[in-house]
Amino acid sequence: MQADVRDALAAIDGATFEALTARFPELWQQLGPQVVDATAGGSKALTTLIKREQGAARAARATLSTSSTSSNAAATAAALESLARSRLLLLATAQVLQHAASQLATGNATAAAPADVPAAPLGRWSGALINGLFFEKGQGLRRKPVSMTVFGWLWPWVTQRRQLMSLVQPRGIYCFYSRELIGGLARLIDGRRCLEIAAGDGTLSRFLNNAGVAVTAVDDHSWAHSIAFPADVEKLDAVEALNRLRPQVVICSFPPADNAFEKRVFRTASVELYIVITTRHRGTAGNVEAWEEQTAFDGGPDASLSRLVLPPELDPEVRVYRRRQQP
Repeated sequence: MQADVRDALAAIDGATFEALTARFPELWQQLGPQVVDATAGGSKALTTLIKREQGAARAARATLSTSSTSSNAAATAAALESLARSRLLLLATAQVLQHAASQLATGNATAAAPADVPAAPLGRWSGALINGLFFEKGQGLRRKPVSMTVFGWLWPWVTQRRQLMSLVQPRGIYCFYSRELIGGLARLIDGRRCLEIAAGDGTLSRFLNNAGVAVTAVDDHSWAHSIAFPADVEKLDAVEALNRLRPQVVICSFPPADNAFEKRVFRTASVELYIVITTRHRGTAGNVEAWEEQTAFDGGPDASLSRLVLPPELDPEVRVYRRRQQP
């Protein structure tokens, strides 16, 4: 093996993840989405990918030792690239597993229960991660419930995470819901008549209905210019829906700032529980005055549910209000 080939091989074998991605950016753009798919597919898929790349790396290392390959620049470059792929994969996998172990050890990850974002502003890597985490494959911007464990593994890898919400908010998407959040909401609702007001594209009601919770979704369809309202989101004003349906539980996700209907929620006699998904940034979502001035309910932020709304960069907050028991 020629000295320059030995040096190149040694540099790859000792390189950090950052050094390899800087040296082989196009290689990582190809390999990165495969890591995402394999990680989301579980340990078997990840093991298969690792074995494949390790086999190719062993063959590449063997070919580098022959004099014919060492004198052939194209063959040498191909072999070194294969070795770089293998090391990139091992380093990437180690980082994912290390992060997951750290999250589980500190209690920041919860055990998982058994569209496409506009591409231009996002790199291929961040775009692949975002689409894989939040949206149903091949269904455009149709959201899916997110496993908190998978989110904990993959979100730190999204380098453009703060660009996500600015891309999807014009389409009426203000947050994403974890599987664990849906489970927690289902337990709170506990089989009672439930109404989602200002339901938008009906994602939250769809998740809850799929979890066995009967929820009626309504929206006044004022955002029809941006949202494709499904048939199961009835075109109905929130106040009219409260009067007509007399729900026991009302839920609203990111209600418009300073809206008029939340005051009516607190004044509706049938309502026993009001759940609002919002953000800690006051004035951007919800009627703070309605929350603070009402006197018939006890409640406020629920920290355990708030951390299950994604992404955390929203500073999400789930507020739960329970009607006071009459003496």
